[in-house]
Order: sequence, then C-alpha cells, then structure tokens
Amino acid sequence: MKAKNKMCQSCGMPISKDPNGGGTNADGSSNALYCSYCYQNGEFTYTGTDVKEFQEFCRQKMIESGNNKFMTWLFTRGMKRLGRWRN
Repeated sequence: MKAKNKMCQSCGMPISKDPNGGGTNADGSSNALYCSYCYQNGEFTYTGTDVKEFQEFCRQKMIESGNNKFMTWLFTRGMKRLGRWRN
C-alpha cells in the first residue's frame, strides 16, 4: 500500500525511511499518517501533548543516533505545522 502522506504527521520523518512503512492501528492494519516510531497499535508512543517537549525528545534521539545538533534543529523546527500538533 502506497503511503498517502510523504511525511509522518507527528515527527516529520519521511515515511519512505521508516523500516516498517508506517505505523499500525489497533486492529493491526497499516496507518499511513504516522511512522512506526510514533504510532503503534493505535496509540502514540510519545504520550505528551507539548510539541516543544516532543521536539526536544526527537532532537535527543537523533543526537544519540549520531546526527549533529544543527541537523537535528533543522529537522525538528517544522513539527508544529504537522497534523498531530496543529490544533
């Protein structure tokens, strides 16, 4: 199944980079809105509701994975415009 969205609507990661091709709904079906890191079994893996805290959480995970601080800032700066955080 081809993803309708090109980016996870929670973290902004390209769905094409997700090893699982997207998250999963509670019934086990694929969810093309979110990546498998953000959405599993119909629930968000990060349960907080503050986008700034989530940005920092993602930055730290990316730094732990070997990304430099500038790239992590660049990657996370637009999160507030994604579907999950817009409201």
